[in-house]
Amino acid sequence: MRIRNAFPVFGLLTTLALAGCSSTSDSASVDDKGAGPTVQTAQIFNDAYGVTKDAGYSLPAIPIDRVKPQFRRQVVSYQTTERPGTIIVNTRERFLYYILANGKAMRYGIGVGKQGFAWAGTAYVAWKQEWPTWHPPKEMAVRRPDVAKYVEDGMGPGLSNPLGARAMYLFNEDGKDTLFRLHGTPEWASIGTAASSGCIRLMNQDVIDLYSRVRPGKGTSKVVVIQ
Repeated sequence: MRIRNAFPVFGLLTTLALAGCSSTSDSASVDDKGAGPTVQTAQIFNDAYGVTKDAGYSLPAIPIDRVKPQFRRQVVSYQTTERPGTIIVNTRERFLYYILANGKAMRYGIGVGKQGFAWAGTAYVAWKQEWPTWHPPKEMAVRRPDVAKYVEDGMGPGLSNPLGARAMYLFNEDGKDTLFRLHGTPEWASIGTAASSGCIRLMNQDVIDLYSRVRPGKGTSKVVVIQ
């Protein structure tokens, strides 16, 4: 499924690169200054990253010892006035929080495209898709002729698809597509970094977990993106 009548919102969204949510090889690591304040971890899911069978695909295991501990899935203390079920994306910290009850949150490490730093606001998950098709924007195809063939027909789902195993599509309060996505990635090493383009990416095992918690709809899946 591809939404063709979507328009950028929230002020100065700079490019349609957000819609492409591309996977790139020129990501740059960030220093620990952006890691945010220390929070108390109640549970960390180090054993959640093994080989995962899903919809006929076999996701490879992630060498989790090569991922910094703060970017692994974990339950943390998190004080907020937002109600349980809200997603808070902190692009500067490289964390996504799914708010739980009793002052807790499930925290996931993320990778964020550089364009993402120009965007902040409130949205909701309008719809979500398992093993999505990737449609790079035309602007990306100009820079990368190797992806031009996917602009119209898209890249079908699979282990190398830049959107990974799941995608969640964010719309604004007026029901317009923000062109901002929460999605998986086969490039686990990009978590905690600022990639050269794209939306908000999670390790595939993490995006499957988050996807199972999210109920699409304006009243049920608030998303707050902060910088």
